[in-house]
Amino acid sequence: MKAVVYEEPFKVAVEDVPDPRIQHPNDVLVRITSTAICGSDLHMYEGRTAAEPGIVFGHENMGIVEDVGGGVTSIERGDRVVMPFNVACGFCKNCVAGNTGFCLTVNPGFAGGAYGYVAMGPYTGGQAERLRVPYADFNCLKLPPGTEHETDFILLADIFPTGYHGCELARVSPGESVAVYGGGPVGLMAAYSALLRGASKVFVVDRIPERLQKAEQIGAIPINFAERNAVEQIQEQTAGEGTDKGVDAVGYQAQAGREHREEPAVVLNSLIDTVRPTGTLGVPGLYVPADPGAPDENAKRGMLLVSIGRMFEKGLGMGTGQCNVKRYNRQLRDLIIEGRATPSFVVSHELPLDQAPAAYEKFDKRVEGYTKVVLHP
Repeated sequence: MKAVVYEEPFKVAVEDVPDPRIQHPNDVLVRITSTAICGSDLHMYEGRTAAEPGIVFGHENMGIVEDVGGGVTSIERGDRVVMPFNVACGFCKNCVAGNTGFCLTVNPGFAGGAYGYVAMGPYTGGQAERLRVPYADFNCLKLPPGTEHETDFILLADIFPTGYHGCELARVSPGESVAVYGGGPVGLMAAYSALLRGASKVFVVDRIPERLQKAEQIGAIPINFAERNAVEQIQEQTAGEGTDKGVDAVGYQAQAGREHREEPAVVLNSLIDTVRPTGTLGVPGLYVPADPGAPDENAKRGMLLVSIGRMFEKGLGMGTGQCNVKRYNRQLRDLIIEGRATPSFVVSHELPLDQAPAAYEKFDKRVEGYTKVVLHP
């Protein structure tokens, strides 16, 4: 089958790779109809991880079930399904508690597994024509048959639940004000989720015009940090108090200033300054224990200079960690079905699989309006 394969930093190719096969009675094989490029994929694409050449990318996947293992009971051939990016067993201590992003079974020696991602287990990615899904009864979310809401449903694999997770980590409640740092796909989903949860005022901080425009379109307040200090802009619009809650949707490749220099801790420290005393920070943005491309030696080892003294002084709370997609995806699916949520506003491009190399390059450079790319094998 054809698949998107990592070759070297800033280079992927569509190549022939072995077809997946049923390896366990609980497996299914899915013919992929939509698979998205994630900002997290760019970390590997840019050579900022330990990803080896040959890895097949793709952790945001949906499609039609083509083959079913003998032990699968709730999924049938022909079912339309979307899979969480988390590969999870459903029965370990963490999965039973709802923490499926930290499954203790699927990736021995590590809490958590995912498709097509470095250090997240032996699971081939879904930027391909077909995908093997383990523990399929648990990991497949059924969708209505047909093609309706295709670009909405594909976002249930990761960014819609992850944005919602950021609000859950920050404990966003109706009537509160929220600052979301990062206007990429996850940041826009966090802002959208905050509004769905009843936030009274939501700020989105970024410097890319297309992202800020999309934020404004959904009713958020755009803040361009390249023009003026974001904290000051938000304080001016909150009577000097700051926001009730904050979400970091950027992570360790954060940038600062008009010169766009990389400062891994700048978003965390900005949120500490932005959120009012006793507020809460939600951090779904990715941070890693090792970053070979970091700007300093401490950051290369995942250690950042965060204003913990200021955070303590203000009595701020913070929640972190990757999203437990299954905790949210069924409810978010039903919001889409009932017309209460349309997350596909974030999708800028739908392309065939063979255009993946050019799409990666343009998405990485943030050119030509590339905010979220969905590939259709």
